[in-house]
Amino acid sequence: MAVGIFDSGLGGLTVWQAVRERMPDLPIHYLADSAHAPYGVRDADDIHALTKAAVERLWASGCDLVVLACNTASAAALRRMQEAGVPEGKRVLGVFVPLIEALTERDWGDNSPPREVEVKNVALFATPATVSSRAFQRELAFRAIGVDVEAQACGGVVDAIEDGDMILAEALVRSHVDALKRKMPQPQAAILGCTHYPLVESVFQDALGADVQVFSQPALVAASLADYLDRRPEMRGPGETNMFLTTGDAKRVSDRATQFLRRQITFEAA
Repeated sequence: MAVGIFDSGLGGLTVWQAVRERMPDLPIHYLADSAHAPYGVRDADDIHALTKAAVERLWASGCDLVVLACNTASAAALRRMQEAGVPEGKRVLGVFVPLIEALTERDWGDNSPPREVEVKNVALFATPATVSSRAFQRELAFRAIGVDVEAQACGGVVDAIEDGDMILAEALVRSHVDALKRKMPQPQAAILGCTHYPLVESVFQDALGADVQVFSQPALVAASLADYLDRRPEMRGPGETNMFLTTGDAKRVSDRATQFLRRQITFEAA
């Protein structure tokens, strides 16, 4: 057994890296559905079908606990999967809740009623599918009241990052931040609602300005997962092996992953 981390592509490696730094002895199976990336331009039914297949693949590899390190999958598929019923002994977690818990200054797992919070104006940067799902706003409403969220669909950013074109990615980020600021001139906080975006976090911060607090998911998800495993140690499992799987071209994905993380990452066919 191991803990599974799933993403449509390579963005979830930012979460993988943060989890490894936090829990270096935790065995992880990472699955990138590179053959179907990006998810952000797909419809909800398609995203659900692809996510369900990927999670079932990780369950089959011995992962009782799977983290959807993909905001689009978390937004469009997680609730639907949970409502349909998850097999006994299995768990699927998303990446929205740890982010919202940090934004609203809650302890991990605090499900008390919604309350007033200090931050009132929040900018959300995410894929088109995540924005259209309004999943972030729904989860936020369970925990906070009186927060204005302005969402900006960041078309093209994931594609540029997956292609390794960081010059284009930076230009797109600045364009999307400008568009957001025309709708919300003075956000107090910004949510990077895609696990690819930490790779260009400094660009978001520079474009937004130093006075805007930027919330990025990897470290928050890692901290939340560590807390969850402390409370549910049986979900950790006795496994020892780490694995990188992809539905795409293993060599190409390995090369891109190595470039992203600046360490050797070797994928194999899922």
